[in-house]
Amino acid sequence: MTNQVSVKGLERLTPLEGGAWGGFLRAHGALVRRLDGQLRAEHGLTLSCYEVLLFLAWSPDRRMRMGDLAGRVLITLSGVTRLIGRLEREGLVQRERSPEDGRGHYAVLTEAGLLRLREAHPTHLAGVRQLFLQHFDEEELRTLVGFWDRVSPRVPHESTSD
Repeated sequence: MTNQVSVKGLERLTPLEGGAWGGFLRAHGALVRRLDGQLRAEHGLTLSCYEVLLFLAWSPDRRMRMGDLAGRVLITLSGVTRLIGRLEREGLVQRERSPEDGRGHYAVLTEAGLLRLREAHPTHLAGVRQLFLQHFDEEELRTLVGFWDRVSPRVPHESTSD
């Protein structure tokens, strides 16, 4: 006898499919919570703030259009606008109007933002290595890269070393 309730018209994943999908979701959620907690505790930055600073640092002239930044950190444009507002109040980024489009804005990493990123970066890398990477050998990591690329191909600027 099973505790699962069957609802007519709502197909379930197979146990194997559910295990793969559920495992991915559990791992992602746990890793994000723990990495976020480490960055908050040691540097006063959320994981989303750290990612914004990192993407800006990697961008030409340390600037990105707000819409592009929202797509990179996987939050809504209004969410990234609020996040940029908070980072701007801390002096870590500044907002500039787009010279091409008066309605658009760029987020620009400040020197203070770059310094804060440099301070937080070793914590983030250590966390990624401790919480995730150490569980796999080199061949398994290559396999994982292949799996993730099948699901979501990398964009040209993404690095597999960070």
